[in-house]
Amino acid sequence: MGNWFQQSIIATGRLPLFCFFVMLIVAFMATRINVRLIRAKVGWFRDVNVGEMHIHHVVFGVILMLVGGVTMLVVPPGSQVGTAVAASVFGVGSALVLDEFALILHLHDVYWEEEGRTSVDAVFIAVAVTGLLLMGLRPLTWDYGNLVNPAALIVANLVLAVITLLKGKIWTGMAGLFVPPMLVVGAIRLARPGSPWARWFLAERSPRKLARAVHREERWRRPVIRVKIAFQEFLSGRHDLPSTRRSRRRA
Repeated sequence: MGNWFQQSIIATGRLPLFCFFVMLIVAFMATRINVRLIRAKVGWFRDVNVGEMHIHHVVFGVILMLVGGVTMLVVPPGSQVGTAVAASVFGVGSALVLDEFALILHLHDVYWEEEGRTSVDAVFIAVAVTGLLLMGLRPLTWDYGNLVNPAALIVANLVLAVITLLKGKIWTGMAGLFVPPMLVVGAIRLARPGSPWARWFLAERSPRKLARAVHREERWRRPVIRVKIAFQEFLSGRHDLPSTRRSRRRA
C-alpha cells in the first residue's frame, strides 16, 4: 500500500489532487451527518444564525474555497506539501458549496425538497470526475495514434459531449469526456424525454421516437433512478418536503 501511494500518488505529483478528493468526500459526509442531526434536533446540533438571519454552509464553503485557491497561488510551485494543504482546504470548501448547489441553482432553499437532490448529484459528479483524474485519465483525450489530428479530436469530442448532455445523458456525457467512445454511443442513442434535445427535435417532428423515449424511460431508467435515489437518501437523508416550485406553479 505504501509503495502504491508513493509511486502512483506522490511520484506522479497527484498528492494535492488526492488530498482534494479525500477532503471532498469526508467534508460532504460530515456535512450531511451534521444537517441530519440538526433536522432531527439531536443534542446541541443547531443551524448557524445571526439574529434572524440563517447562515447557510455554502457561505463558509465560498470562504474556504477562496482561502484554498489563493493559497495555491502563493505557495511555491515545488512545495507539494503546501499545495496539498491548500487543496485540502479547497476540497472542504467545495463540498460545502456543492452540498447546497441546488440552493444556488434555484436561488431558493430547497435543501430537503425534491429539487435538493441536485446537490447530491453535483457532489457525486465531482467525486467521480476527480476520481477519474486521480486514476490518470484526462478529459477529451484518447490515443488513436497518428490517425486523428489531436485538435480535430478535441473539437469532435466537445461536439459529441454537448449533444450527449443536451439529450439528458448527464453521466454518459461526463464519463465520455474521459472515455470518448461513450460520447459516440450517447450522441447516437435516443434522447431522454424532457431533455432539451427531445423538446427541440422530437416533440413535434418525431412523435414516434418521443413515445419510444418515454417507454424506455419508464421501463429501464425509472427503476435505476429509484435505486440511485434510495442510495442517495441512505447517505444524505430524505428529500421529502413539499416542492415550493410545484406549489407556485399550481398557484
